[in-house]
Amino acid sequence: MIRYLLAIICLFSLTSSMALAYVAASSNYRLQSDSINFAGVRSNSANFVMEDTVGELGTGTSTSASYNLHAGYQAMQGGTLSITAPADVTLSGTITDTDGGQANGSATWTVSTDNAAGYTLAIKAGASPAFTSSGNNFANYGPTGVDPDFTWTVAATAKEFGFTPEGTDIVAAFKDNGTSCNAGSSDTASSCWTALTTTDQTISRKTSATSGTDTLVRFRAEAGASATPATGVYSAAITVTATAL
Repeated sequence: MIRYLLAIICLFSLTSSMALAYVAASSNYRLQSDSINFAGVRSNSANFVMEDTVGELGTGTSTSASYNLHAGYQAMQGGTLSITAPADVTLSGTITDTDGGQANGSATWTVSTDNAAGYTLAIKAGASPAFTSSGNNFANYGPTGVDPDFTWTVAATAKEFGFTPEGTDIVAAFKDNGTSCNAGSSDTASSCWTALTTTDQTISRKTSATSGTDTLVRFRAEAGASATPATGVYSAAITVTATAL
């Protein structure tokens, strides 16, 4: 009997500027924020650097359903990003060294950000092949073309491991028209399969703030009837990273 476990690692990354607007710009510069006051100066010595301002009013944080305003001299620009950390996944199903079989599992990541530019969500494996056991492995799933396979297919002599994401923010490569992936705008369940690699693959993207958007990732391992996979405990380390745009 073959047993299987996916170890899940979740990361988030605040990259680029979290700025939501700028106050002035030209072909040579962009001024992120300004200050209205009547005095202020930068002072420094061998031991300190100090910047002060006199006369600025209306400081603090203001919010509404449409905006967050962080006002005041050198106020923090604002911008938060969070991602949930699901538990490790145990694939369900039976794969034997004589008859093959299929096993499936899934995990959901929820991303929240107040960054008006949105976020991206990327996934990668810790090794290639991703699904291994003491020197044995399942090959990374091989789509028939450059796009993900709409229908999961494994040859009788093959043993492979792959994934597919689902959710309102998935990128075009994983959307479908009912028969093909990277086409149309549908998100057919358990469709558009591809391989996990050691390079980040963007699976979801949103170009606005979100109070919480789910991306479900399905994982699948299958051995064909003639594949004769070695018995053992197979596992894959999966890293999912949310990045603010």
